[in-house]
Amino acid sequence: MSKRRPVVAIVDDDPRLLESLEDLLESAGYAAHSFSSAGSLLISGLSGVDLLITDIGMPGMDGFELRDWVKKVRPELPVFLITGRHEIADQDRARGISGFFRKPFDAEVLLAAVDNALTNRNMEDDHES
Repeated sequence: MSKRRPVVAIVDDDPRLLESLEDLLESAGYAAHSFSSAGSLLISGLSGVDLLITDIGMPGMDGFELRDWVKKVRPELPVFLITGRHEIADQDRARGISGFFRKPFDAEVLLAAVDNALTNRNMEDDHES
């Protein structure tokens, strides 16, 4: 019996970044699912998703709003925010995230953070069972 690959959902309105992140995560052994907007993720749902990576600045629902929605329905789900902005105007808005990355980010650093977040989540799940 094979072990299920962790699923990472990626939300960004930049198709090149989506493809790049999907390739990176797939090559590291994750199942990556890309969405071009928060709305498309909401339609698909979070069932089976183990970690979310979302851009902050997107048309419609932005990354902070998406994070807020996710935390209401799946508070245990790790959420990483990515941005091309140099700073976040309101640091309070960054609360409740598992990671924050400025574009361009180092692929190895992002993968290490994903590994760490999923390992910590699995350890918490093991303690609860």
